[in-house]
Amino acid sequence: MKPNKFKNKAKKNKQITTEQPTFIRVRTPRNDEVLGVVEQRVGANRMIVRCLDGKERNCRIPGAKRRGLWIRPGDTVIVKPWEFEGDKRGDVIFKYTPAAIEWLKRKGFLKDVEGEF
Repeated sequence: MKPNKFKNKAKKNKQITTEQPTFIRVRTPRNDEVLGVVEQRVGANRMIVRCLDGKERNCRIPGAKRRGLWIRPGDTVIVKPWEFEGDKRGDVIFKYTPAAIEWLKRKGFLKDVEGEF
């Protein structure tokens, strides 16, 4: 029989607080990378992403990130356009958390995405 990890039940049932951290580190787009919002999953590892530069790209998730990056419509992502057909295609290289999206909106990187599209 295993010993009980929590001898004091008060510690086990302690309320979890949802305090915001005092600071947050957010990855911002570099060089030719663009912010975008996933419009629709097309199938396999491809999706239609509406980018903030006004273009709609058919993006894929590269092989190294395929299993670790779960993306749904409405998620905010960083897209790296391809060198060839960069206006139509790209790679999704990063997905933002809800806290990071709020930070991007406060700092002016991201406009009100839901109202814009």
